[in-house]
Amino acid sequence: MKNIEDFGLRIPEILIPSNVDLSTWSVIACDQYTQDKDYWKKAEETVGEKPSTLKLILPEVYLNSPDKQERIVKIRQTMDDYLKSNVFDKPLKSFVYIERKTAFGRTRKGLVAQIDLETYEWKPFSKANIRATEATIVDRIPPRKEIRKGASIELPHIMLLVNDKEDVLVGGTGKLAKTKAPLYDGKLMNNGGSITGWTLSSEEEISAVTAAINTIAEKNTADDGSTFLFAVGDGNHSLATAKAVWDEYKAELQASGASEKELLENPVRFALIEIVNLYDTGLTFEPIHRVVFNINNEELINELAKKLDGKICVLQNQDELEKAVKNSWANFGFDYVDSTGAQKYVLLETSIQELAVSRLQPEIDAFLKTVSETANIKPEIDYIHGTEEVLKLGKKAGSMGILLPPIAKDSFFETINGRGPLPRKSFSMGEADEKRFYLECRRLFS
Repeated sequence: MKNIEDFGLRIPEILIPSNVDLSTWSVIACDQYTQDKDYWKKAEETVGEKPSTLKLILPEVYLNSPDKQERIVKIRQTMDDYLKSNVFDKPLKSFVYIERKTAFGRTRKGLVAQIDLETYEWKPFSKANIRATEATIVDRIPPRKEIRKGASIELPHIMLLVNDKEDVLVGGTGKLAKTKAPLYDGKLMNNGGSITGWTLSSEEEISAVTAAINTIAEKNTADDGSTFLFAVGDGNHSLATAKAVWDEYKAELQASGASEKELLENPVRFALIEIVNLYDTGLTFEPIHRVVFNINNEELINELAKKLDGKICVLQNQDELEKAVKNSWANFGFDYVDSTGAQKYVLLETSIQELAVSRLQPEIDAFLKTVSETANIKPEIDYIHGTEEVLKLGKKAGSMGILLPPIAKDSFFETINGRGPLPRKSFSMGEADEKRFYLECRRLFS
């Protein structure tokens, strides 16, 4: 049996604040509510003068603010102040098993761990243990590097998915963890629900984690010997940034004569993450629908039917369309006003076996590119959460709503392994308020 280090997994040294008040210490991931400054102002009011992870992050709503650099300087100073003023307890070398109860009545289980960035790669068709699920936009990395590089503390909102139908890792080891008192327990702010965490640090518990990882790895090893252990569910660009920062810092260390042992143990080489079972019943996958503007709707539908070997069916009403899409892994729905002013509901039935969005989006992109080159009006596409909003937009002249089917968990890893990362805006893991909250920390740059 291999050690967990052989799979790029490490037991982290966790920093938890003393006498933690989770309702003010924990805040939602920085890449949420990027158009809603009121949410973040409300968070500031909730926190007040108390120590909080809000003061250690830059919400992305402020990424383009004129005072961004001032904010980053203040964040760095606050990190150092927290470390010097004993805001944190002594570092705790342990995995943390967590149960997050959301405001939507779901409970999601997770395992906080540390991963070796040398075992992660975001580029398409990677054979690394840890791979991206969605296309990484390189332009999003530099502004995030400004925040991470040189930071003394790391806070994770990265969630890795593990392909574990038997739930031997998170669920299995969680049963051991819950035999003792929790490390922390409390409510989260702003409709965030609540969270409880337990340590996993004894010899028996670490052995259980090791055995589970070996079992999962064996089932997810391809004929060429490569193992697809984890897929990035949330925080894809944050993890890509951590990798970029480490690659640069490693080059600096090597240039200064650092040994292999020094490189192996450097904290910057690692990233703190939460592992979640793909099949966790508390983890919902929602498709992100599309709306296209300024195109010939029938031409697009016919082109998609041709490219996806699909069958076009005209339905009578909105309810029929919603039901037909929702009850299949491979059907697409189209809602638009035709040239006579009549509302149309069209279903495209396909026999796609992989995740449907991985086949649909490239064909839409190709069609829009062709139209852009020939039409006077530039076509556009937008990405919409929620069926109701898509159908409403499809009733406006000049636009067409496209409903995507549910996400098939069984084909998730297989699709990424065979076709590479999914197209942009492929899926959402739960509602915005269910995203990961910052809580655990780790020392990064000394």
